[in-house]
Amino acid sequence: MSRLVKRQLSTFSILYQSGVGEPLHRTDTCNVVIFGETGAGKSSLVNLIARKNTAVTSSDVMGCTTGTSAHEILIQNGLLKVKLFDTAGLDEDPRGTVPDKEARRILKKHIGTLMEQGDIHLIMYCVRGERVIRTLRRNYDLIHSQVKTKVPIVLVVTCLESYEPDMEEWWRINKRTISNIGMTFAGHACITTAMMTGPKVMERRNQSYDAVCKLIEQCRLSVWNKHTNIVLFGQIGAGKSSLVNLMAGKDVASTSNDMQCRTLHWQEYPIEFDGESYKVFDTVGLNEPQLGITQYLDAVENSYKLIRDLERQGGIDLLIFCMRAGRLTATVQTNYRLFHEFLCDKKVPIVVVITHLENEVGEMDAWWKRNKAIFRDREVHVTGHACITAIRGNFPLRHEESRTTIRNVVKEFTADGQKQAWEGGDNLFVSFMGNLKELLVGNGKSRVRKDMISCLTKRCGMSPDVAEKLVDRIEEPRG
Repeated sequence: MSRLVKRQLSTFSILYQSGVGEPLHRTDTCNVVIFGETGAGKSSLVNLIARKNTAVTSSDVMGCTTGTSAHEILIQNGLLKVKLFDTAGLDEDPRGTVPDKEARRILKKHIGTLMEQGDIHLIMYCVRGERVIRTLRRNYDLIHSQVKTKVPIVLVVTCLESYEPDMEEWWRINKRTISNIGMTFAGHACITTAMMTGPKVMERRNQSYDAVCKLIEQCRLSVWNKHTNIVLFGQIGAGKSSLVNLMAGKDVASTSNDMQCRTLHWQEYPIEFDGESYKVFDTVGLNEPQLGITQYLDAVENSYKLIRDLERQGGIDLLIFCMRAGRLTATVQTNYRLFHEFLCDKKVPIVVVITHLENEVGEMDAWWKRNKAIFRDREVHVTGHACITAIRGNFPLRHEESRTTIRNVVKEFTADGQKQAWEGGDNLFVSFMGNLKELLVGNGKSRVRKDMISCLTKRCGMSPDVAEKLVDRIEEPRG
């Protein structure tokens, strides 16, 4: 476990009564950095969270925050202490209060210092609702390049007091564009910080307070509960369960030679090795001859729900693509594209594990050296690989060598500076699944269906009939 995560765990350590979920004592401080362009409402956001005027605000053209100011606030009825760092506005004119170049230098230095100390837990990107989405990328890149995936970044959209039918409509309209231009956020809040009187504005202001506090609390829980999540996928018979046991160093997953699929639900296996804790999620093999269409659709939907649940629990750290040594068949390629490209939007590092190499002449890795060009030619791109046998049998030395190999690969691609944990976002599949009901009405119905079916058939290898049934099947999101 990294020093940063350990410090975060220490910072957020909280004791819960069994089955009740109420804290026995208040947590330590949660440090939140707020950044954005001048006039985005950063100081007003501080006051919203504090529920009093603790930060200086101004409606003037010039920014009112000349440096980084810290505000310690208690939220959730005093149960969570938050330290908000209100930073100087970006994109200020050279003659402004803090010129843009200087504001960027100060912000980068401040975040760098907090990163070194392990004392930064959340970053809020504050933007005005009327801003053109594509202009937000420059400031996003400035911070994302600093923290990578080590600190969650959330989007807070302000000045939505008059947005109709509700403030969340801004996100529904703009989230696809945000994803398409490469911005990924761990969460969002559509709010108003307006101090105007009137029941509607007051109601929206209270909603805004709750939404922002929820973002902070989700960050705290995500860090407190953070563990390395690994999703394992591949064909039935590839040896996924045996691979789990190999990594664990003991039998934790049941194995079977029965080619009939025993379950159409993913299985979770907590394992530990070399001082680290992992959760391995073994998914159902897809696109198998043994699966009928109904079962296949069940399995796809089940896989989506797993991805969605892990997104809410802190993200996915690694995909392991398990395949039996042999040909790179159309079924294998379909599984790869469904998980890596479609479900996870190419945002999760993926390694391929080649199994059943106990009889390989010479070193087991020779298989990869002979076949890696085929993977490249078929556009099956992976971050790393492991050539192994998960069968002990008459090959105890190769079995033990395989355990070392797979563990080293897992550690390498989930290590600090290497992993790119996916914390959600709005890739094509997730956006579609979560909002299909609203998309499949009105003028957009035909276009959305056509785009989805095209993606499922051309990239994931589904037949048009199955693709259409899948689109229909998930029209009403469940659970």
